[in-house]
Amino acid sequence: MKQKFAVLDLVLVALFAALTAIMAYITVPMPAGLPPITGQTFAVMLAGLLLGANKGAMSQIIYILLGVVGLPVFAGGTAGLGILFGRSGGFLFGFVLGAYIVGKLTENKAKPSLKTLSFAALFGGVLVVYIPGILQMARVLGLPLETAVGFMLPFLPGDLIKVAVSSLLAQRILLALPSKYRPSLN
Repeated sequence: MKQKFAVLDLVLVALFAALTAIMAYITVPMPAGLPPITGQTFAVMLAGLLLGANKGAMSQIIYILLGVVGLPVFAGGTAGLGILFGRSGGFLFGFVLGAYIVGKLTENKAKPSLKTLSFAALFGGVLVVYIPGILQMARVLGLPLETAVGFMLPFLPGDLIKVAVSSLLAQRILLALPSKYRPSLN
């Protein structure tokens, strides 16, 4: 079935693509060639929680396309197709999948509980993003898979904070909006 996007939906998709780009500038460098800690997964979680599966994923596809064409929107102001195939490119692909899964787990729920929102953000915004990211990082850096998984441990505390904040924020926003304006319900 073909999905129609209203003007408000298009604006929100663009807004979340921009939010992801802005959050890419919040970086904490990591040693050993690891990807930096960024605020991007926070935007991914919010995109899925507030826009739903298709629109959340679309916001991340647009974000990636902006970086591929040369706009400095990737972590630390980087850009280009090479980033997608480098050590952190798998995480970018994971953003699309993550936003989609977060949205699938929460969309069409009139008043999702904080527990539901938190589970969706944790599962889609962390686990689903990590899987392609870890796999590509291990391949590019020539690491055993278990070593690459171990390298992600320093990222978990920050990601758990992002889960908590994005879930609380999304719940507040969703409860404050009249149902006809809740993007994830359209």
